Amino acid sequence: MRAGRLVSMILLLQQRGRMTADALAAELGVSVRTVYRDAEALAAAGIPLYGESGHEGGYRLVEGYRTRLTGVTAGEAEALALTGVPQAATDLGLQTELAALELKLSAALSPQQRERAERARRLFHLDVVTWFQRSEPVPLLALVANAAWEQQRIRVRYRRWKEPREVERDLCPLGLVLKGGRWYLAASQGTGPVLPYKVANLLSAVKTGEEFERPEGFDLAAWWAENLDAFDARRYKGTAVVRFSPEAVERASDQLDADTLEAIAKADRDGDGWAVATIPVETDWVASGELMKLAGVEVLEPASLRAMMRERAQAVLNLHN
Repeated sequence: MRAGRLVSMILLLQQRGRMTADALAAELGVSVRTVYRDAEALAAAGIPLYGESGHEGGYRLVEGYRTRLTGVTAGEAEALALTGVPQAATDLGLQTELAALELKLSAALSPQQRERAERARRLFHLDVVTWFQRSEPVPLLALVANAAWEQQRIRVRYRRWKEPREVERDLCPLGLVLKGGRWYLAASQGTGPVLPYKVANLLSAVKTGEEFERPEGFDLAAWWAENLDAFDARRYKGTAVVRFSPEAVERASDQLDADTLEAIAKADRDGDGWAVATIPVETDWVASGELMKLAGVEVLEPASLRAMMRERAQAVLNLHN
């Protein structure tokens, strides 16, 4: 632990030039007294480190000194793929490793490259959570990720949408996907298909200690793409013909899914700017709920959806009479 801290202290000074004991203590999460002891240890080991007293003082490395102690630990290597998604690293419990890795990567850059990297950090930020939502709590994510890394089976209790709502499964965790701020586990029961499990719906999970063989040729990204295509094919049960007012067309991008938006974009407009589009629908209940988020929509077909829109609108009127 101390060796890693000493390396971090060297890299911080190499990157920033001069730092006070207070600043080093804050960065390293230790006391100022510990910083003093570490500085003495580094100097005794031959690191050209010296201190300056006074208001402008602090610790420095001798001009031109650059260490090669930038080796990446196993935990930092795991965090490498998450350097652009800090929230994902936090969910997985790798925020400390990610911070250490970024420090090492920065120390390996020239001053000019470091300035460009810092400018990019100031200019770009990735937020994976979709609008009007918050990140879901995923307390079991780190355990599941560790089991996938070690290729160990897990026994889970899972809450699903159909009866029985709670089920117990022995799973082989094959990978994790972050989609729109939500984590999904790709897993099989040893035989049979690889299915997605929403990590937030895991009620409990333990590693069984039993190892499994990863299916040869399994590609997580390809599996996820196929899973999304299959989901859309199952989800849409039919179509509906709907008139959208100009205001509804304008607001649709914040309320409706991509397939519906594509259908609206292709639709012809009448003289008043209304668009008549044939849109994909799951069920009358789901479609009516989505369409009622917009003002200025009229369902032309099918009659069952038109009737449900009327029923739901009447129910709202009854509540407000």
